[in-house]
Amino acid sequence: MCGRFVVASAGSELVGVLRVDVEGDDLPAPSFNIAPTARAAIVIDSAKTDPPTRRLESARWGLVPPWAKDVKIGARAFNARSEELEDKPMFRNALGKRRAIVPASGYYEWKTLGDVKVPHYIHPADDAPLFFAGLYEWWKDPSKTDDDPERWLLSFTILTRDSIGRLGSIHDRMPLFVDPDHADAWLDPSTENVRDVLDASIDAAPAIAETLDDHVVSRAVGNVRNNSPELIEPARDEG
Repeated sequence: MCGRFVVASAGSELVGVLRVDVEGDDLPAPSFNIAPTARAAIVIDSAKTDPPTRRLESARWGLVPPWAKDVKIGARAFNARSEELEDKPMFRNALGKRRAIVPASGYYEWKTLGDVKVPHYIHPADDAPLFFAGLYEWWKDPSKTDDDPERWLLSFTILTRDSIGRLGSIHDRMPLFVDPDHADAWLDPSTENVRDVLDASIDAAPAIAETLDDHVVSRAVGNVRNNSPELIEPARDEG
């Protein structure tokens, strides 16, 4: 799974290789402890223009489908198993037309050692951006009027797959990583061979995983109120 991640830079600094056309006005500030229900920047290809406009937008982490009665459902939909998407009503429609990329600097995972869970920070060795495959949805808040700018909520989920190699020794699931060269195919809302695009992403993710570094970090990351660059530094002996 992926329950916390880091975005240490913002805007074009983070997604330059993805050739974003438009950056949203309300993009979140860099964060070292993004948790479910928080906001993060995602990349989407808007199908309302021809060709689609690639946008970097602020979104709520935890997918809220259009048919949801309220946003609470998103709190348990922050991850989606890539091998089960087509069988889940929560994710099926988004897989077809609303695929996203979630840019990050790295993410946290907890390794269980006996009765203790030890947090690790997993990140590219060269500090390059890391891209997660995601899905997004727009949800219309029935409690707000049509002229309320906050009536429409953009939300997202991060896809996962089984872990491999060293990452598998930390946790049995990992984010579905996307190679920048595959980004266009993943984001394209007009793609008809969605199964092929998904399978290609699943197959390519292990090669990216093999390039990542990890180290143990402070248990302070477990508290969402902690948010500073020190969280990604190697842990000192905490006793």
